[in-house]
Amino acid sequence: MGEINIANDAGRDAIINTEHVRSSKKVRWLDEQDRQVNSVRIMKATIDCGYDALMDQHDTAEAVGQSLIDGDPEIDVEAVGSFLREVSRVYVDKSRHLVHKIKRFEIIRAPDGSERERRPRNLQPPNVSTDIPLRWSGIMIKKQEAYKKFVFVSKQQMVHVNGLTYDFLFSMAKSLEEADSLMLLGAGPKSNQPLILRRGASPYRGFLEGRTDGEKYCLILHLSNLELRAPEAPKEEAPKEKDEEAKS
Repeated sequence: MGEINIANDAGRDAIINTEHVRSSKKVRWLDEQDRQVNSVRIMKATIDCGYDALMDQHDTAEAVGQSLIDGDPEIDVEAVGSFLREVSRVYVDKSRHLVHKIKRFEIIRAPDGSERERRPRNLQPPNVSTDIPLRWSGIMIKKQEAYKKFVFVSKQQMVHVNGLTYDFLFSMAKSLEEADSLMLLGAGPKSNQPLILRRGASPYRGFLEGRTDGEKYCLILHLSNLELRAPEAPKEEAPKEKDEEAKS
């Protein structure tokens, strides 16, 4: 559960709680004999038996292929197929040695998928629960337009902690429902900065949605870091001039 400092359209702010939206529907996977099925992680391969390790041993791809024909050097019979339970992510260098200090980069891509910019990643502090509240921007985007323009990767539900915050959030949800729109929510004095929920987390654009049902309300913060843009249409080549007919 997190916290967000947010202001309404009257400029009144409050610190409220947020929680991840989870589906209440429970799904059970059964096999052909109606037995409970659970997901597990299985060791697929080890780094010492990978292609790079085999290339270091045999120097050429042809020699690696011949070694695969002669035996099974790509399989560690003691490890492959074992169950993985408590695991952690680690980073290795080109020599497959464990590294402790890494540099992270952000890659910005064009709509066609090509790399446009590469820059060191800056681990910014969170900005959603600071002294400056997330202000009511008033920038509304119709729901149908927003769903076609942005990719929503996550969402959080805002929840009240007492009667005062209930009235505070219910009023916001009612206003957004009547507008049938999502409101753009940003950080900073001008509400134009992306939202950072945790230190070093990806920056997101926030879109606030409100729903009500009698005295019940639902105020959801949709998060997006990807905008849908159609690539430029290819330019049509000019038609080639027809060869002049030979004079008779």
